[in-house]
Amino acid sequence: MKYLLLLIVFPLFSHCQKIASSQLLKDVEYLSSDEMKGRKTGTPENKIAASFIASRFKKLGLKSYASNYLQPFTFKNSTNGEIQGANVIGYITGKKKDILVISAHFDHVGVINGEVFNGADDNASGTAGLLSLAAYFAKNKPNNTLIFAAFDAEEAELQGSKAFVASPPVALENIKADINMDMISHNDKGELYVSGTFQTPGFKEYLPTALGTLKLIPGHDDPKSGSDDWTNQSDHGSFNKKGIPFLYFGVEDHKDYHKATDEYKTINKPFFIEAVEVIKQVVKKIDEKM
Repeated sequence: MKYLLLLIVFPLFSHCQKIASSQLLKDVEYLSSDEMKGRKTGTPENKIAASFIASRFKKLGLKSYASNYLQPFTFKNSTNGEIQGANVIGYITGKKKDILVISAHFDHVGVINGEVFNGADDNASGTAGLLSLAAYFAKNKPNNTLIFAAFDAEEAELQGSKAFVASPPVALENIKADINMDMISHNDKGELYVSGTFQTPGFKEYLPTALGTLKLIPGHDDPKSGSDDWTNQSDHGSFNKKGIPFLYFGVEDHKDYHKATDEYKTINKPFFIEAVEVIKQVVKKIDEKM
């Protein structure tokens, strides 16, 4: 498949409020620390991660649809055992009834054979990006209502996002798009992919087009590409199956993917900071024009 490369230059954003990179990195480091034991759904550490996100939402002034920002749900695991999960949902009221969902999953695979799978890139990075965007838009009020959804149990076949669209706190027809982040901090080539423009070509107008260092590459969304099609491979897939347009930001699989070496020390920190800044600019443009 041939991809159109859109290169980003950050000096053009100098007039805009930048993301708080120090807090961004602190959040990834904490969520992917050994004490979190890989944040597997149903574990005490997963619940600690959910409480951490909820407390940040509260501190930022996000509103809640339910007590403590939580949307509990249950599902069956591979041995038919019942697992309790909980999405963390907050929102910022906009000027219109239209809604944009900004999402990332906070769970990972836990401890396997005595090794902690910390999941720094997958997906402490997306969760930290979610918190960073929530902090930005809490200070810069949006036109659309923004729902910030930290989904649980993505690693268990997207159970959290499936629960959200099955029992949404708002009418699905008011959700105009899902902007999903899953693995946005680890790419040695400086390549960040964005999927969803194959399904919704009009979204291309919201992507930055200036030259620079980070390569934002539309792709991995053509159904004819087989396993290279990411259309339903993360939480945006639950929205896509409901006919809701999406943009998904992520990197290609790397040597630390789903390994114990996916740690804070192995992410590409400058790349990650730039990636979140780019995603913020895309969300701003969608909010302004959609």
